[in-house]
Amino acid sequence: MKKLINIRYFLIGLGISYFASSCVDLEEEVFSAVTADNFFKTDEEFISALGQAYSSLGGLGNHSGLWSINEIASDEIVVSHKGGDWFDGGVLLQLHQHEFQPDNPFLQNTWNFLFGGINTCNRLIFSFQQLDNPNSPAFIAELRALRALYYYWAMDAFGNVPIVTDFTSTEAPDTKTRKEVYDFILKELNEIIPLLPVAKDGTTYGRMTKWAALMIRMKLYLNAEVYTGTPQWALAAADASEIINSGRYSLSPSYKDNFAINNSGSSENIFVYPYDKVFAGGFNWVMMTLHIVSQSTFNLTQQPWNGYQTLEEFYNSYVDPEKNPGVQGPVWKGLALQPSTGTIDGRLSNFLVGPQTRADGTVLIDPGVEPTDPTGRNGDPNGPPLTFMPYLNEISPGGLRQAGARIAKYEFEMGGTNNMSNDFVIFRLSDVILSLAEARFRLGQTTEALALVNQIRARAGNLSPFTTLTEENLLAERGREMYVEMTRRQDLIRFKKYGSAWWPFAGMNRPKRVHSPGSFLELFPIPAPQILANPKLKQNPGYN
Repeated sequence: MKKLINIRYFLIGLGISYFASSCVDLEEEVFSAVTADNFFKTDEEFISALGQAYSSLGGLGNHSGLWSINEIASDEIVVSHKGGDWFDGGVLLQLHQHEFQPDNPFLQNTWNFLFGGINTCNRLIFSFQQLDNPNSPAFIAELRALRALYYYWAMDAFGNVPIVTDFTSTEAPDTKTRKEVYDFILKELNEIIPLLPVAKDGTTYGRMTKWAALMIRMKLYLNAEVYTGTPQWALAAADASEIINSGRYSLSPSYKDNFAINNSGSSENIFVYPYDKVFAGGFNWVMMTLHIVSQSTFNLTQQPWNGYQTLEEFYNSYVDPEKNPGVQGPVWKGLALQPSTGTIDGRLSNFLVGPQTRADGTVLIDPGVEPTDPTGRNGDPNGPPLTFMPYLNEISPGGLRQAGARIAKYEFEMGGTNNMSNDFVIFRLSDVILSLAEARFRLGQTTEALALVNQIRARAGNLSPFTTLTEENLLAERGREMYVEMTRRQDLIRFKKYGSAWWPFAGMNRPKRVHSPGSFLELFPIPAPQILANPKLKQNPGYN
């Protein structure tokens, strides 16, 4: 019911947007019109208009935008060039190898996504400001919070971006420094957090609340040293503690519940985008990661694209290969994932690995497997069984069709379409707990930090608690818990590991681009089309 309420309002909002922008016959007799005088009278009417701003978030769950650039540029995800598939002009290889180019279309798509969302927020804020209505201030605060989220993502990715708040301005905006953007976001959040709703119920599901806005501010403070040069660990800890102590959120008993098809009941998710395969499409991971013949595994209505894969080293971080012989690098030697000894991380549900079958349980054959596949499964003249291997042989040009653990964090629907109905998790309590642990750790409060991290490990499954906490195991735990939640690139930068000699390319037959902490490569370049369209924008250093 929560999801249906919100999708209903989103759709009404989209309908208003279409009505307002479509062409009309000037000879037509108009019987009604949506205006400020006759529409913005009730909360429901305001919320339906707000749906236009929230619907912009629908770009998060698909290929070639903000999520893609963050994940492919991290050590979590790669899209290998598989024969004639997925070269795409080399743009995906550029992202993963940190050879960022201003003309990469993924960067342009990301910029359009972010500033399209900002523009919609500005337009609605302007509309609401024209109203003499007691409802306006609360909804304007909500829009400012959402705009702050878009700016936070823009600052994190591109650093120096324009600040635009006046919808009526016709002047091309100047580039602002990363510090100026940080200060702007912080000022906005400080002003509007007291005005935002505190409820966690069907009326606020999928909308900006005090807790979601606090989480944006917490993340600003957590990364303040990267963004401004001045750490703010104590302030990050204060915001994280306020969210936790509110008592409105709790860890779900099962990690997987947060990402189920029907995950609107999660006690842990703080802010989501409510996708729906019929009414709010665009969540395409089922297409992006599954093998072509996986269509038969889930009886999908369309054939997947066989693209996104997990790096072998990242997958192996969940499993001790000495205790769990199912993972032995650099080649996949076996298929057993349940060891007779040792411990197993319940968060391996993040991945799809091993033999795959049809929906009826029969063996699923991959007739197009390469003759060079090294696993010794080429004896069958009909082709070997489809088997997802954590092993990745190379990034290009001969990436194997079956290589790489596939992204299975969100439950796949049997009989599903190319659009998934799981609500996309933007913020959740686990991140808050681990962020508080890190802030405490940085402040020297290691006992409390250790206890917080072990909360997460205890929920993960049959794992031993850490007895000590180090930067290395704290970063690794964040990685395991927050896999593909668009935090990894940011975490690697904050922990000074991004692009370092530690960067894993083992076995992938490509040179790695090693760079030191603080490198210009920690920012993406401003997209070339934006520089051409607005000469006032300044390209980030290193990309000129």
